[in-house]
Amino acid sequence: MIQNFLKKNSSALSAAVFLSGSGTNAEKILARNAKNPHALWLPSVIVTERPGCDAAKRFAETYNVPLVVHDLVAFYKAHGLEKTGCATEEGRAVRKLWTDALREMLKPYPIDFAIFAGFVPLTDIVEDFPCLNIHPGDLTVLDENGERLLVGLHAIPVEMALMKHLPYLRSSVIVLESFRSTGVDGGALLGVSAPVPIDWTDEMRRTVDAAAAARIGKKRAEYKNDALGQIAAEYLEKLKVNGDWVVFPQVVDDFAAGHFAYDRETGTVHYDGVPATGREYTAETL
Repeated sequence: MIQNFLKKNSSALSAAVFLSGSGTNAEKILARNAKNPHALWLPSVIVTERPGCDAAKRFAETYNVPLVVHDLVAFYKAHGLEKTGCATEEGRAVRKLWTDALREMLKPYPIDFAIFAGFVPLTDIVEDFPCLNIHPGDLTVLDENGERLLVGLHAIPVEMALMKHLPYLRSSVIVLESFRSTGVDGGALLGVSAPVPIDWTDEMRRTVDAAAAARIGKKRAEYKNDALGQIAAEYLEKLKVNGDWVVFPQVVDDFAAGHFAYDRETGTVHYDGVPATGREYTAETL
């Protein structure tokens, strides 16, 4: 059965904007929306887990939107843990408590959907309302088993694209599902950016291949700043500017306009009733 992601489709949609760091994606999305006289959604709350997130404070002041700060580090320490990860059963239990507390903090605000603009913590708040997230990998690329190939956090999808000698990168926008069920990359794919070319040279291929070979048998902490990591960091920045900043604001607007629907039985995204998983967004359509 095909259903719209949103519970309502009107001109009075409210969105929560979640961020953890510099907030460049949030800035592009909020600025675009503020300039649109026919905007279909309004920011209802800015959310961060970092008390020192200056971008979150700035956006709340600039757009006159309430700010919710739910300190993740302090919460974990209050529950006897120094690390804030979800790798252990104890860590996951505290993350659930943290998320439940966040739910209470968000109750005063209307939220039809959320925009995860560089929000780091894994959280099952995504089960409460649709949460759009930008991913630094082309999720239309599949492996030999038909599974998404360019998955993982931070620069990992870019590193993988480089190790596979792919000709270009893309940013992907998905509707997040619970990390317990599908991981961080398993949600419905709404749109991708136009290709961001990788400028391959013979020397760059040799450098990437040598670094990839040297990583075998090592933990990420031992190699994350190697030559491959440095090249990936450069391309991650290019992808943010030419991928994230192009596709994310446009998908948010199309999502609020009710263009997207989802067939859970087939896993197919529809755009205005037509199957369109991985719809491409280019700068020319802005």
